[in-house]
Amino acid sequence: MSEAGPMFYAWCDEADRVDALAAALSALVIPGDLIRVAMDNDIWIKTHSIDEVVATVRAHFSGWINADLSFGVMLRHPERAICFGIACFAEEYERRHASGPLVLRVCDKSDFLRPELDLVLSRGPRSIETEAALAWLVIEDDLEDLLLRFYAPDASGRIPTGACTNAWDWVAPVDMCATYNANTAELARDLALSWVELHDKGKIKRAAGMSLDALRARVEAAPAGARVAMKGGSEHARSLSRETVLKALAAPPSALLDALKASAVPDDAWRAAAPRAREILELTSQTEEIEGLPTWRVDTTTRRHVRFLEEHAPFHVRRLPSGGVVLATHPYRTLWPLWADALFLLGITS
Repeated sequence: MSEAGPMFYAWCDEADRVDALAAALSALVIPGDLIRVAMDNDIWIKTHSIDEVVATVRAHFSGWINADLSFGVMLRHPERAICFGIACFAEEYERRHASGPLVLRVCDKSDFLRPELDLVLSRGPRSIETEAALAWLVIEDDLEDLLLRFYAPDASGRIPTGACTNAWDWVAPVDMCATYNANTAELARDLALSWVELHDKGKIKRAAGMSLDALRARVEAAPAGARVAMKGGSEHARSLSRETVLKALAAPPSALLDALKASAVPDDAWRAAAPRAREILELTSQTEEIEGLPTWRVDTTTRRHVRFLEEHAPFHVRRLPSGGVVLATHPYRTLWPLWADALFLLGITS
């Protein structure tokens, strides 16, 4: 599957979609920036007013009429402005061509992933592992920041679940690079949705809004002993079984969260590379203050760089003050190794 750059998918009820869009815009758009709006009934506007955008979308959003917006977002680590877009899909369209129903996308993936970095490499030999670690360190704060600004810009809980991927589609949550759940008690939803996608060949976009009980029923309906093949995990995680998913759904959410946190410890390869990467990042941040620091342009998209990130990028497990939880790693990696280790730690793999 070709890469799209980070794509953030969110589910919410149709009645809440325009309000969720409005809240996300308020949290994302650079104040006073130009917002471009295109709707399916030939409505096109350009405005600096979020209120005008929301009023326009609200007046026409229904049936097959969707909204597509583009605008500037100020990233914070370091501060830089890049273009993003949001697509908001109406229910009739979603029933026939499930897409989101809310999708946040970066206009140019290189703007966010920063595949070429100008770094101060003034001491010691070059290291693929260190350079790959830098590729994660320069975006990790921004990725989590975008997750929260899109999914949880306020305490409304309009968006109960969502996920981020470097691919073009909302796939099984364990195959994404990040997930968001507004309620930590429903953390096992990631596994249940993954089962629906991988075993039942269901559409995540249609299943994401199902209750946890309904998802459990979908898993229970599979034959006893059923399992799906998995990629990217350790030796004990080459498949996911129906029984493992059911045990995870029955486990106390606090135990599941604790196991995920315990499994998110960086591995030896990352611990070896990270200190030097952080040193280089700190030196590079001082180039404007210290004259004469030489920099070299580093391409972090070579196969060796990407492979290191796919196998060793660390995981973040964050419990939010709102009661939600975020799981995240580099867009080149998936969350399955984290889940696999947590399930093994709980002793519920089969």
